[in-house]
This record gives sequence, structure tokens and C-alpha cells, in this order.
Amino acid sequence: MKKLCFLFWVAIVFVPLVNAQTQQGSKVAQVKISNGILQGVIEPGGIRSFKGIPYAQPPVGDLRWKEPQPPQNWKGIRKAVKFGPRAMQRHIWDDMIFRSEGISEDCLYLNVWTPAKSSSEKLPVLVYFHGGGFVAGDGSEYRYDGESMAKKGIVSITINYRMGIFGFLAHPALTQESPHHSSGNYGLLDQHAALVWVQKNIAAFGGDPEKVTIGGESAGSSSVSAQMASPLSKGLFVRAIAESGAVLGPHSCVPLSQAEQNGANFVQKIGVTSLSDLRKLSADSLLKLSAFASFPMPIDGYFFPESPLAIFSTGKQMDIPLLAGWNSAEVGYQSLLGNQPPTLDAYKNTLKTIYGDKAEDILKAYPAATDADVPQVATDLASDRFITYSTWKFIDVHGKTNGHPVYRYLFARKRPPMVNAPQAVDKSLGAVHASEIEYALGNLSTNKFYAWTPDDYKVSETMEAYFANFIKTGNPNGPGLSTWYGLQSSIPKVMIIDVNSQSQPEKNLKRYQLLDSFFNN
Repeated sequence: MKKLCFLFWVAIVFVPLVNAQTQQGSKVAQVKISNGILQGVIEPGGIRSFKGIPYAQPPVGDLRWKEPQPPQNWKGIRKAVKFGPRAMQRHIWDDMIFRSEGISEDCLYLNVWTPAKSSSEKLPVLVYFHGGGFVAGDGSEYRYDGESMAKKGIVSITINYRMGIFGFLAHPALTQESPHHSSGNYGLLDQHAALVWVQKNIAAFGGDPEKVTIGGESAGSSSVSAQMASPLSKGLFVRAIAESGAVLGPHSCVPLSQAEQNGANFVQKIGVTSLSDLRKLSADSLLKLSAFASFPMPIDGYFFPESPLAIFSTGKQMDIPLLAGWNSAEVGYQSLLGNQPPTLDAYKNTLKTIYGDKAEDILKAYPAATDADVPQVATDLASDRFITYSTWKFIDVHGKTNGHPVYRYLFARKRPPMVNAPQAVDKSLGAVHASEIEYALGNLSTNKFYAWTPDDYKVSETMEAYFANFIKTGNPNGPGLSTWYGLQSSIPKVMIIDVNSQSQPEKNLKRYQLLDSFFNN
């Protein structure tokens, strides 16, 4: 039996990536994986791409709100030339430009870009989780395209995963039927299933299953921290990149009982009395009914055996190198002040409303003496409250409890004017949330909305090189790059990524420590 299994894996792993010609003369590529033969395409730049690969069975019908099941085999050749449908979601953000055709509950697909010409090359691998607040987003978005990273010798993967009510509904009845006595976190389990698929199949694309890095931005970054925390994913990757987000601090998980009650309240509100009836509702109906509901990640006792903070604080997370950071102006001061003008009086009154008798402590950490000071300090505080603090907490606690280097960045490059509105005034005071993605993954040219300059391409070249080096070796440093120091050095430094990127000492530690004192995690 062991011999048969060995021969089976040899057949999968060492079948070469075959090139062929279609009747129209365009080049195609074929690869044999555990479920059958895939036919992809050879892009004009020579990279082989395989899109819309199922990594699990469609989570529909009785599989709605269940752990993802292994994909089924197919006969013959399956075409992998189009992105699979994106997960069920509403249109929320205009900056999400999809290449997939429509939405569907049948959404568990991934995409592979590989520079390998044979399955024996053992190249490093990047699995990237898209952002979108766990309610929107897709692996087909231009900004996540894997071709540029593939040209740097990395097998690049994007995935789709369940979101919103489909990905995170917890309910007592779901917990009762689960063999793990848990519910919720189906979207995170989807990601885990994709990582299991990578371990089984990536060698067929020339990738090394022992050199897998996971990465992501915003919800994708939170997903990275979640996968690092979960014992289910141990051994499935060896490095991690996190851009603006973590399941710590204000974005932490809730007890399962609280998530179950939240789900039960929702189900009662829409007038459904049984789980079977809930599964009979169409995906479109569920999407509409849940449009203004929220479904927090639960500490479900399975994916998360305890809170992420407890896991990281006691060193139970994956012991791996981490590269992580955030942007210089994640959100504007309006997020803090609302429609009020950015005046000193408005700022102080807002602090009193939010922090009460702790307002003076906040004012000392985020000081403003005049109206002119307010836009910047209010932007700093708004950004920290939104996502910077939780990302800092993730980096800080992981750096204290793991034995590998941790590298932190601050992305400071502000986008240029938009092509169709060159005279429009951008009132942001730095790099806004999600603006680093195209730079980091080498995809500026895919975003036609901004008038990119040579300096922007320089920043992108630098950031992508740092990321690629880290994916390959666990260290972002390399020839022609300013030295990036790990945080565990005697003088902690942060890499400021801009036109002239350089490491600088940590300047805002007291801010994060103060916010840390406000959260009872």
C-alpha cells in the first residue's frame, strides 16, 4: 500500500508542465494534480497561469455552513483559464476591480501563476489572502495579480473564501451538528483548506511545499494572524507577511456563546425556525437579508482553541519569521471627528466624548496645541484606532514569543493624482488604507486610475524586492536595498518605505502602549 501511495505522488509531482498549441495557435500549459489534469495558459511574458482551480467542493446545499470538503476528481482535461466566481458579497468599495464573472455561493477556487517550466524546480510559494473586511473582495482583482511576483521566481497564488453570513455565521444548531462542536469561522477554514491543497499539489507547478509564505492585506492580514494562531495550520507555511490588520485588539474574536447568540438573533429576526429551512433560502436572499448584519469571528474551540491573544502571548502560535506593517495615514481625521472641522476645540471635545477621564492621557500622546496641529494628530489617532494598533499588537506579541526575526514597515508613499482628475486635491495626509498593495505586488500598471510616476515605480520596485526576498529566504534584505533591521535588534527600527526607503528608530511606541492599556483582551 505504501508503495502504491509513493508511486501515486511521484505521478503527481513529477509530471512536467507541458506546453502545447491550441488550434488558434496560442500556447497552453498542462499540469497533473491530485484531482486530474488542468489546462492553463502561457501569458505573453512566459508565466504559466492556472485560474479557477477548485480546492474544495462547492459549499452549497447541505454543505452550507460546514467545514470545506476535499475537491472531487474529474476525468479528462479541466480548463483553468478563467477566474472562478467571487464569493457572495454586495458592492461596497469602488476600488475593487474584478476579473471574475459574477458572484456565487460556489466560490472555493484559487489561481496559480508559476514561472516554472517543470515540476522539479522547487520554487518558493506565496499564498495571498485578499482584503475587504471579510464581506467583499476576490482573488481575481488586478492588484493581487501574481504574474509580477512569478517573474521574480515565486509561485504565486490567490484564493477566494466564504465571507459575511456564509463565512462566519455561528448558531447553536450549527455547533450541535458539528463533529468539532463549533460553528462560525468557515471562511478561515476555507483558507486552511486552500493551504492543505497547496501542500498536496504545489510541487506539480514547480513550487516547494516546504517554502510556503502566506500574505494578505486588511482582512487578508487578519487572516494571516488567524492562520498563524490556529493549531490546524501548523506546518502548512513557514513565513508570513501581514499588511494592516490582525485579529487582536479591537478586532479580536468573541466567545462562541456570544457569536451563537448573535446568529440566533439574526435567524429569529428573519423569521426562520430551523437550520434546514435556513439552508433552503437562496444565496441571493441570504445576502440581502444579512446586508446590515455582522458576524464576528468566534473563539470556536476548534480553529481557535482559545483567544488569539492568549495563543500569541503564550507562544502557541506558529514559530515563524514575520514581515508586517501598516500605512502612514490608514484613515483620515474625519473618521475621528466626523463632520466637525479639524479644530482644537472639536478635537478635545471628541477625546472627552470617547475617552472620558482618560482624554488627557490621549492628548499627551497625540498632542495638538493649535488648530493647525489637529489634522495630523487626529489622522494618527484615527488610524491607530482603526487598524494600526491591532497590527502593532500582533507584531509586538509575536516578536516577544517566537524565536525568528520580525520585520516591521511603515508605508509612506502617497498616491499621485488620478488620471481623470489631475487638479483634484487629495486631502489625505499620507498613504491611505490598501494603497500599498499595487506597490508591494508589482501591479501599479494594472491600476489605470492613477497617474503613476517614475518615483512610484521606484517605490514599487523596492517594496516588491523586499517582499520577494523575504518570501525566498525569510529575510527582506538583498543587493541594492537599504538595510532592514529586525525588531529584536538592540535598537528596534522600522523600515520607512518611500522614494528613499530607510530604517528608522521606533518613534511612536508610547502611543501604542497607551492604547494597549485601554483594551481588556
